[in-house]
Amino acid sequence: MLANAGVASRRKAEELIVEGRVKVDGEVITALGYKVNGNEIIEVDGRPIRKEEKVVYLLNKPKNVISSVRDDKGRLCVSDIVQSEYRLFPIGRLDYESSGLLLMTNDGDLANKILHPRFSIPKTYEVTAQGDLTIKEISKLKKGVVLDDGYKTGRADIRYIDSNLNKKTHRYIVTIYEGHNREIRKMFETVKAKVIRLNRIKEANIELGDLRPGEYRRLKIHEVKMLRQYLDRDDI
Repeated sequence: MLANAGVASRRKAEELIVEGRVKVDGEVITALGYKVNGNEIIEVDGRPIRKEEKVVYLLNKPKNVISSVRDDKGRLCVSDIVQSEYRLFPIGRLDYESSGLLLMTNDGDLANKILHPRFSIPKTYEVTAQGDLTIKEISKLKKGVVLDDGYKTGRADIRYIDSNLNKKTHRYIVTIYEGHNREIRKMFETVKAKVIRLNRIKEANIELGDLRPGEYRRLKIHEVKMLRQYLDRDDI
């Protein structure tokens, strides 16, 4: 609760608690495992903390940007692009070479729901590849394939869009329901096709829309409500 309110990092918040500087409803709390439900009056050094509003941002992540709040190699991160008063973190990852929709939030519960394998949240990509997939190969990818690391992919939806005969490239719309590392790139490799552009255009019921690379916006209240309703539906 202290970390989410922006008081301090989790580690520093633990120090504040152990030092007896935190009160809950007027009582000093020194137990790190003490649980609160958010309705209590929590004070640090006698000052009540302000609960941080839960928000969700939508970023069109450009290529060559790290889906993280920091990078030990000094590369550009999504947190360098999205300027906000809130302590945002990305929900999942979009690999370095890929672009498109990336949700960022300060709501850990919402992020956990989106990322939990049990919910199988669909993620849709526009894929440009070198390699003209046959109907048989598309059917194979739809049913699931074994990747070079031994992982067996789940079902996928794949639809051909068009081809650029001069560049010998082909575009597809691909929807997957899991989040294995570089999954689509590795899927296409199993049928001797190379992905040269991967752009995420939809996650759950949130669409990228007309945001240009590097642009972002805060989701409106009704959009967040729709997202929560989608995650709470009975068929997942």
